[in-house]
Amino acid sequence: MKIRRIHISETDSTNTYIHQLDPPEIDEMLVVTSDYQTAGRGQGSNQWESERGKNLLCSIMVYPTEIKPTRQFLLSEAGALAVAEALDDYTSEISLKWPNDVYWRDKKICGTLIETTMATGRLRTCVFGCGLNINQQKFHSDAPNPVSLWQIRGCETDREEVLGKILRAMQKYLVMLYSGEEEAVSSRYHSRLYRRRGFFTYHDADGIFQAEIIRVADEGPITLCDTNGRLRTYAFKEVQFIV
Repeated sequence: MKIRRIHISETDSTNTYIHQLDPPEIDEMLVVTSDYQTAGRGQGSNQWESERGKNLLCSIMVYPTEIKPTRQFLLSEAGALAVAEALDDYTSEISLKWPNDVYWRDKKICGTLIETTMATGRLRTCVFGCGLNINQQKFHSDAPNPVSLWQIRGCETDREEVLGKILRAMQKYLVMLYSGEEEAVSSRYHSRLYRRRGFFTYHDADGIFQAEIIRVADEGPITLCDTNGRLRTYAFKEVQFIV
């Protein structure tokens, strides 16, 4: 898979910017990076804080035509796994918090986001957006639990080096998906889930409860089992982890 790279010093959002470019070829990965975003996007209406030139802000566009639209969350899993695998070279205790965060211990080091387009009933493009805290030393927003590699390691890390590791891992997981190894990707994702074992505190529309993770469907919803043995299945934004 070929890689086409574009770097810009500033944009509102790399996800927004990449949609304005000529799309990649079928066997190509289009990558946009930026030193600063004025309106970095997270899930829903969330914003992403990032000091200029300190972190990795990127969007990756591919043509995932082999993936069924109902199973597009597998692409989010592949991207999150690629980030986690890259971070493994710098620290331990990296996990994947459903649906779209990468955690170090109980702190958020990376937010991800996928956006897809369709044509004639099939996936046409997928954009994987990634905001990875690398060299930022202090955070000033009201986000409850951010952390950076600098705070973990006490030194600066080469952003380009980290990006290279992510792209190589992303290529690997996309090839797995395109080759029909969807269960293998899903299994690796489940093995790295944040709080994958044991009962923890959650909050939904009915209040606070204790539950353990049972599975995450390839379509995206998560299923929990509470202390009464009741299975509860949630789509994005319908349940919150209490950290």
